[in-house]
Amino acid sequence: MTVETFQFVDPGLLQDGELELVPLHARWIDHVLRAASHPLTRREAPGDANVTRHQLENMVDSWPGGHQPAEPSRGLVPAYHFWMKITGPGVVPRRGLFGHPIRIGIAGGIGLRIGHNEEIERFYGHIGYHVYPPSRGRHYAERACRLLLALVRHHGIHPLWITTNPENHASRRTCERLGGKLADVVDVPPGHPLYLRGERRKCRYRIEC
Repeated sequence: MTVETFQFVDPGLLQDGELELVPLHARWIDHVLRAASHPLTRREAPGDANVTRHQLENMVDSWPGGHQPAEPSRGLVPAYHFWMKITGPGVVPRRGLFGHPIRIGIAGGIGLRIGHNEEIERFYGHIGYHVYPPSRGRHYAERACRLLLALVRHHGIHPLWITTNPENHASRRTCERLGGKLADVVDVPPGHPLYLRGERRKCRYRIEC
């Protein structure tokens, strides 16, 4: 696969019960901001809570339909991006102004990188995901990954790599439930973008698709 020949495809409906993966779109920005501003998110995932409307609008504008084009000069491969939309009983309520309930319709986000290189296989993984704290405990990350497996196979990704920080036990359990086998734990080199974010080691899980 080359940058010139790569084509994004329509994966169709990606749904598992109340969980649906939706491409990035401006209509979901308010929902994402509600999840990010939830007190649990501010307390347990302050990095996620810092996202701004401007950043989300820039993502939507830069990656139409959730399609991030490759940037060979920066070593970036094509990628799909989705938000985890929740409907029905999975929607988590929070209290807003004057105590009125607000429904949180976005549980998190997930992305799929298409390609193979050292950065993907050692540090970033093919799939990256996050679930906001108020929606955790429902296996949304695992379920979202499973919804992407047909897309993984369509693009011939084999094996599939997912990485996570050693102390992130919930993410490690997600990898294990997906059938991932721990290949090794690698050090993030000083100066690497992940190192500058405070990440020092990565567990590398290999998944046969």
